[in-house]
Amino acid sequence: MNLRFYIDPETDLPHIYNHDVLEKEIEEVFYNLGEDRPGRDGSRVAIGQTQSGRYLKIIYVPEPESDSAFIITAYQLIGKPLNAYRKRKKRK
Repeated sequence: MNLRFYIDPETDLPHIYNHDVLEKEIEEVFYNLGEDRPGRDGSRVAIGQTQSGRYLKIIYVPEPESDSAFIITAYQLIGKPLNAYRKRKKRK
């Protein structure tokens, strides 16, 4: 899958860097996807675990015609949202 990233206009770097997330971690989550559901305005929300064990929530827009995804933002899932995700996974 080809991934493109939203570039923060203030830093000229991928926005995910503002949340201490690397491109490699995004790829790891897409290969080890735990949850992928609809977001808002045509976006999708993916949640999964990196090889190092971090859980990430990724907001992206799929581009099915080119097997690509435009990554808007991503951040580490912690606290209550992580507990809720784990509870949903147990129900499956």
